[in-house]
Amino acid sequence: MTETMLHDRAKTYPSVPEARLLPLRGDPMTGDRYYSREFMAREWDGMWTKVWHVGGRMAELEEAGDFIVHNFRKESVLMVRQRDGSVRAFYNSCQHRGNRLVWTGAGGVDRGFSCAYHGWLWGLDGSLKAVQDEDDFPQGNPCGKLTLKEVKCATWGGFIWYTMDPDAPALEDYLYPMTVLLAGRRMETLTRVVRKTITVNTNWKFSPDNFNESYHLPTVHPQMASMIDEDYRNTVFEMSANGHNRMIEQGQPSMRSLHPNEVEPAWEMQLLDWGLEPGDYAGRARDARRDLQRQKRTLGPERGYRYFDSLMDDELTDYFHHTLFPNVTITGTPDGVHFFRTEPHETDPEWCTFDYWYLAPGVEGRDDVPTVYGIRPLAEAELEEAVFGEQNGGHMLGDFVDQDLSVAVAQQKGFHSRGYADSYLSGQESRVRRFHEVLNDYIEGRR
Repeated sequence: MTETMLHDRAKTYPSVPEARLLPLRGDPMTGDRYYSREFMAREWDGMWTKVWHVGGRMAELEEAGDFIVHNFRKESVLMVRQRDGSVRAFYNSCQHRGNRLVWTGAGGVDRGFSCAYHGWLWGLDGSLKAVQDEDDFPQGNPCGKLTLKEVKCATWGGFIWYTMDPDAPALEDYLYPMTVLLAGRRMETLTRVVRKTITVNTNWKFSPDNFNESYHLPTVHPQMASMIDEDYRNTVFEMSANGHNRMIEQGQPSMRSLHPNEVEPAWEMQLLDWGLEPGDYAGRARDARRDLQRQKRTLGPERGYRYFDSLMDDELTDYFHHTLFPNVTITGTPDGVHFFRTEPHETDPEWCTFDYWYLAPGVEGRDDVPTVYGIRPLAEAELEEAVFGEQNGGHMLGDFVDQDLSVAVAQQKGFHSRGYADSYLSGQESRVRRFHEVLNDYIEGRR
């Protein structure tokens, strides 16, 4: 697909030939996959050490010496902005006696990283710059001989990625076709205005399971029906051979809403915001979708919505859910991008961390943006941490993230039941089974 085709303002969805529904083998999704320590170890050896991980945002590394630390189970990776502007990554372990060099999540240094154990100094490029008692090494001064062990690192979408596999494919090859499908979002220009990490009593796989289907929306997120059409007959489902998937839901009232043909408050607000008269759509609320796209296209530039220029018409109203194997979901909406990621607990398969970031485009004349957590300044957000379910835990009771996590905790308990053996899936949930089949391919050495 050419760049011109991708950014054409056609009213059809951007796609690539490889994106299609693929046949399933029917691999069982047994409960032990979610609580077995043995299975957790197989995931680490066969999958986590082979795939690309999001380490952070490029916006965190503004100057030479700025760094991010990403801890993943017992491993730790240090990503550093170099003096030439590039980013390099290293295992966060001193080559002298193995001491972890950096404990803080992010920061900046001038000379390099000094080990707190014996004072060895490592430069921004990973080379050893200075040691104590350099003349007391029978094998010779280690400076100029030793370097930190480097980790394969690359950038895309404003994210810093790394992989522990030196033989891993190039990042853009690994992410394809998402690099094409998400190009119009220009994520490298967006600002992370919400940044939450929530510890949850559930296995990390709840998130790709959950975000690979929309079947749960009517039950778990009923408030969305007045503005998101979650009917599987109107939803686009796509699978890619490498495990990435996409699902597209139209931005219009669902036929499952209480009054699908009437303009309910959430839909009414959108129409009014863009100069459309809700009364004109009485009895035919869903017809407003195309008019809303045209209105945004017409009024967007004068209102400062310059980012509309890189979006297709359907992206001005609809919801594009991209699941990047294994643990990242990027949802493009008319207003911004939602980023979701789960990562396993260091040792316990029944706990994980759930990251939620909201990435917002700038609108001329505004220095703040609306989010599900209220109005936020258009500036890089500070990290907010919480444990799900604890009193005053920092998450908003009743928002869509809280609803998903509540189900995840209950489901984790259900997986232990002798009454559960496998999932009985609908057609619209096929991508959930597909996710587990790709996971099996990794841990069984077929990838």
